[in-house]
Amino acid sequence: MTDLVFKSARELSALLVSKSLSARELLDASLAQIDRHNPALNAVVTLDRDGAYANADAVDARRMRGDPTSPLAGLPIAVKDMEPVKGMRTTKGSPILKDWIPDYDTMMVERFRNHGLTILGKTNVPEFALGSQTFNTIFGATKNPWDVTKTCGGSSGGAAVGVATGMFAFADGSDMGGSLRNPANFCGMVGLRPSPGRVPDYPVANLWGTLGVHGPIARTAEDAAWLLSVQAGDDPRVTMGCCGDPTVYRESLDRDFTGVRIAYSPTLGGLPVEKQVRDALDASIKRFEALGAIVEEAEPDLAIADNAFQVLRGLHLLGSMLPLYKSHKHLMKDTAVWNVEQGLKLTGEQISEAQLQQSKCFERMQRFLTKYEYLICPVNQVAPFDVNMPYPMEIDGVKLDTYLDWMKSACRITMTSHPAASAPVAFTKSGLPVGMQIVGRYGCEREVLQLVHAVELPSEKRFTTNP
Repeated sequence: MTDLVFKSARELSALLVSKSLSARELLDASLAQIDRHNPALNAVVTLDRDGAYANADAVDARRMRGDPTSPLAGLPIAVKDMEPVKGMRTTKGSPILKDWIPDYDTMMVERFRNHGLTILGKTNVPEFALGSQTFNTIFGATKNPWDVTKTCGGSSGGAAVGVATGMFAFADGSDMGGSLRNPANFCGMVGLRPSPGRVPDYPVANLWGTLGVHGPIARTAEDAAWLLSVQAGDDPRVTMGCCGDPTVYRESLDRDFTGVRIAYSPTLGGLPVEKQVRDALDASIKRFEALGAIVEEAEPDLAIADNAFQVLRGLHLLGSMLPLYKSHKHLMKDTAVWNVEQGLKLTGEQISEAQLQQSKCFERMQRFLTKYEYLICPVNQVAPFDVNMPYPMEIDGVKLDTYLDWMKSACRITMTSHPAASAPVAFTKSGLPVGMQIVGRYGCEREVLQLVHAVELPSEKRFTTNP
């Protein structure tokens, strides 16, 4: 059973399509893995066993009749607890919404259902997905499977831990300042932040927003690509789209990288980076060079991204959270209140300047990636930290001003709007995963996943079965 739950999505699909394995049998294995590991890790916070079995049985019946089915039909998945699922409790990690049962599915959940994915339940998040440490007052903290005294990151922390321990082959996540990339980094998984518009989002308060995007978390680049083939795709209800034919993501990721130029930035413009992280990433460069790629130290100037991110993030959260702030401020965690109040303080001049800075960040990365095809740099500036610590206050003696400063390496890339993934390439000397952030040209998600596929550590070194 352990071997089964760690098979790739492609392998599981082949077994299901050939009827060598039933969707019910695969669901049995996934639920057994959840029962085995979730009590210690707290990755899955809501389970719908009856609904999951009903879907699995329906998929099996369609296949037995010979009805057309998606190659992903019957694969189990759990949905991030920020994403409304019709009839399933969705708390967003907040006591304000602890009893909310939505009466609708989001577009992404609709796509999961249309492809016959078996929705098991919900994965844990920090309150309103704010901060990259997964804990809340309803469910508590999600722990890192490599060391349960450490954080798994966030905000898609439950998703990353569930995938890492074989509870499901892949999971959805969302990313504003690193919420896909950071937990994948801390758990030794692949997390892809696509270009805005690649994965449409509906319903959403701001149809023109570019900060927050949805994407996949998986054990391998190939599995991430398979989930992206469901998440991506055009839809007339949204304003932005660069989706194209999503089935291309199920094609082989193999590629020759001989002569491909890659820029490596160890600090992404002088940010403080823990020595253990820097050492691990420096050592991983040989994995890129072994492909025949040309790796040079270089970086675009993205210092202006710091102010732009804080301002536009405050504006975004003001738009999405102001009603709850007005009615339930006393139930919101301090950092959530701080975020909304930062938004309330903004002036028109600050917002205008931040929008101009965002445009400059995009242009600078565009120009930079005409010389190089990829930029690689740290995902996070720190290794997984104590699960009881809300966020790091300093990095190797450098004091930090806000609860986001330890993840500027992810936030700066957000402001460029270019696709970026966490590639599992190394471990610290103490045995904790370290990911390399791989940034590609705008709209080139498949190319990013191709490089992740080429350099990711062998799976047997990254899947953990005994937390």
